[in-house]
Amino acid sequence: MNKLRTLIVGAGISGLALAKGLLDRDLPVHVVERRAEDGGASGTGLYLPANAVRALRGLGVGDEVAKRAQPVARQRLQDHRGRPLAEFEVERIWGTVGPCLAISRGDLHEVLHTAVDEAVVRHDTAVTAVADDGTVSFADGSTSAYDLVVGADGINSTVRRSLFGGPEPRFLGQLCWRFIADDTETSGISDWTARLGDKGRTFLTVSLGTGRVYCYADINSSVPTAPAGDWRTLFADFGGPVPRLLEQGADAYFAALHESENTVWMRPGAVLVGDAAHAFSPSMAQGGAMALEDALVLADTLAKEPDVTRALAAFQARRADRVAWVVAQNHRRDKARNLPTPLRNFTLRRAGERLFKANHAPLHDLP
Repeated sequence: MNKLRTLIVGAGISGLALAKGLLDRDLPVHVVERRAEDGGASGTGLYLPANAVRALRGLGVGDEVAKRAQPVARQRLQDHRGRPLAEFEVERIWGTVGPCLAISRGDLHEVLHTAVDEAVVRHDTAVTAVADDGTVSFADGSTSAYDLVVGADGINSTVRRSLFGGPEPRFLGQLCWRFIADDTETSGISDWTARLGDKGRTFLTVSLGTGRVYCYADINSSVPTAPAGDWRTLFADFGGPVPRLLEQGADAYFAALHESENTVWMRPGAVLVGDAAHAFSPSMAQGGAMALEDALVLADTLAKEPDVTRALAAFQARRADRVAWVVAQNHRRDKARNLPTPLRNFTLRRAGERLFKANHAPLHDLP
């Protein structure tokens, strides 16, 4: 069996998932993370569509994730005042692929971190450069050589910049804010609900159970910087539970959304996974799913193919079309949300469920 000396750079979702997959296949691995041990996950949430949940099962952590997660049975689309546009059961979108779940990012990170031997992960260890021969330079001045370096270090990947070049991620013209709120009102908030305003404004709520709600808000913007003033005023005209949830969003996590334009994720001795390889719009909620699928597919490929270069080429070939599909669907959905409001609302009322089915249909297949 192949016993590569492998380093994963980044102990986020994709890095830890890959470490779990490699260790389960008796492939040794080390993981380094620039952040402190308690800084690996922000206080936000994740909607896990059925293909993400399936990948977690394949990685052997599905049961533990399900214990901490909240099932999502329905998806609702509304206008900014809360008037219905479309509503359907997620089972009608995903069929037999499996359930959809919602979980805090911290809980998912903890499940993955616990599943990986503590000795494998080294925190407070930043990578500054990676050479063509696999020599990795660290912030403390030390170096070490590896047979395989995996960039799982996010959209601003040091591994990508060191070894792959190509264009920097492109600003998508969208800004977002994310936070977790307490929902103690008797009306409650259940499942997944997106409220759509004009000018690309969206306010999404996803129930995390036990009175917690993951809130995600975004707007169109010509610049990748936060607007002046309190961002919450941008959603002051939204109805339903939004006003009371916004009261808890003063310290929301802000991000300007970007998309990777580099579609080459492997070279001899190195490969990219997750956002380091293919960051994209959150419209399809497939960022986490694609990262988890990357981990599962790469672990399987490395275990089966003793030649690392052929294994990485096979990984790229196996993942490219699937990721490209997600990117294309994101573009279509982002374009649709910017249609004139009456036309967008009419389209969703007439064909919302059908459009969601078409968006996700190819993802029913195994990655």
